Amino acid sequence: MGIDIGERVAALDGERIDHRYKAVPPDADGLTFGELAAQRRNLFDGGFTTPVLVLSEEALDHNLGLLERYTAEHALAFAPHGKTSMAPQLFARQLAHGAWGITVAVPHQARVARAFGVRRIFLANEVVDAAALRWIGEQLDADPDFTFLCYVDSVRGVELMDTALRAAGIRRRLDVVLELGAGEGARTGVRTEAEGVAVAEAVARASALRLVGVAGYEGEVPDPDPERVRAWLRRLVALAAGFDRAGHFAGAAEIVISAGGSAWFDAVADVFAGIPELSSPVLKLLRSGAYVTHDDDHYRRITPFNRVPTEGSLRPALRLWAQVVSRPTPTQAFLNAGKRDAPYDLGLPRPLAVRSARDGSLRDPLDGFTVAQLSDQHTWLTLPAAEPLEVGDWVALGLSHPCTTFDKWPLIPVAREDGTATAFIHTFF
Repeated sequence: MGIDIGERVAALDGERIDHRYKAVPPDADGLTFGELAAQRRNLFDGGFTTPVLVLSEEALDHNLGLLERYTAEHALAFAPHGKTSMAPQLFARQLAHGAWGITVAVPHQARVARAFGVRRIFLANEVVDAAALRWIGEQLDADPDFTFLCYVDSVRGVELMDTALRAAGIRRRLDVVLELGAGEGARTGVRTEAEGVAVAEAVARASALRLVGVAGYEGEVPDPDPERVRAWLRRLVALAAGFDRAGHFAGAAEIVISAGGSAWFDAVADVFAGIPELSSPVLKLLRSGAYVTHDDDHYRRITPFNRVPTEGSLRPALRLWAQVVSRPTPTQAFLNAGKRDAPYDLGLPRPLAVRSARDGSLRDPLDGFTVAQLSDQHTWLTLPAAEPLEVGDWVALGLSHPCTTFDKWPLIPVAREDGTATAFIHTFF
């Protein structure tokens, strides 16, 4: 029952190209995306307009394979956070590389994942919207093979969920996990074990809900370092064990213990390896998502592979190519990409390479090049006065924070190292 994700994402190749998709060659209007991909056009001379965001085929393949191996070797189930990309074609690749399911943050994202046939969804947030809960319940009732989990962290939230689901006449119980907050000043989640017990008892009273585990996000630990993060993870595991002894998971076929952003999955692997035997099998669920594209700044600095280099390394998969449209002074140039094209919440783009508009030659690294600021449609580039950068040259920008890169691009070409575009990724923010 349900939709096959492979068939659904393949159907995207049948959609027609038009003006809605920035950077796509204007002369491709009317073609399908599959037809354009089959032409194997080159990014630089195949009619693409600038700026153009590109996904590296080689880096994507490497990163997908690396986390598949990592999670398998550490006996972790994997539900990568889909809000990083909101790209069902990437969801399909992640599932093909062994992912248990997909994590989302809000009901709209769950609807997208479900529309493309994702059969296991972990919504890492509280849901108290009656309309969203009715939709979730209808999905559960319509498909007995569909798995859905979400957070609870308050008695009031449990009461609202139970009321909405019962009012909608939903038959299947909604599986929930108690969210443990990462400390004072952190985001959502109960702050104390006593609060957690009160919420668990409220779930037991709710006929529409079933408590199946505990979860949280270690990236919110105040002033995180390896010991503080591991201490919080040990607290999460102890909470699960205590709940199990108290019978709070009596209705669960398996007990879910979940954590994992992209900064501390090594700590998650270490602590989860010591989870004791519980009354039911344990699903040790990691949710890191930014790995799929990595980046050139924020995640490059905080990736766990910096601490455990023997486990491998991730590769930045995103490149934004923009053209020089003005060089008004010897030490200043302007590119035709700005805030509408590049993320800037966790760091400005980094100039990585220049491709000459005269002869196609490539030069890197770019010593002395920096991005001073972004306007809506311009990148302010500072560079050495002797640098021969010309109007018309292409500049490759490395980016920081994939989540706020993807949301600016409804369509992203996938290209090989030589610039050949082989596929087109659709996003649904």
